[in-house]
Amino acid sequence: MGILGGGGFSLPVITQTEVVDVRITVTENAINQMKKTMQGDEETHCLVISAQSGGCSGYLYDMKIIEKPDSKNFQIQTFEGVEVYIHNGDSSLLNGLELDFKDTLMGGGFNITNPNASRECGCGQSFG
Repeated sequence: MGILGGGGFSLPVITQTEVVDVRITVTENAINQMKKTMQGDEETHCLVISAQSGGCSGYLYDMKIIEKPDSKNFQIQTFEGVEVYIHNGDSSLLNGLELDFKDTLMGGGFNITNPNASRECGCGQSFG
């Protein structure tokens, strides 16, 4: 039986995402931690923040310090010499977020507050 007879396969669906001008806030604690982590490589490296499909609420935050990629598909904001890249495809999900760093007795880590999240999981790593 051929593809049209019901025994075929499905094709991936491509959806267009809205690209918005991204504005984020990064606290002084987060800037200091990024500089500490980059260890003077701010000229060649950047922080990329993205939203990956998954998690219990729909999307997971992903943050990486990498060598600066080709910037044509990214929006870039600079905070005290540290560049933060957000891909245009994630712009509507991440616009307006606040990045903070908290150092507690139980350990520290980056904390993201996202005004676009209609729901978040208990661990704060997943949003929808």
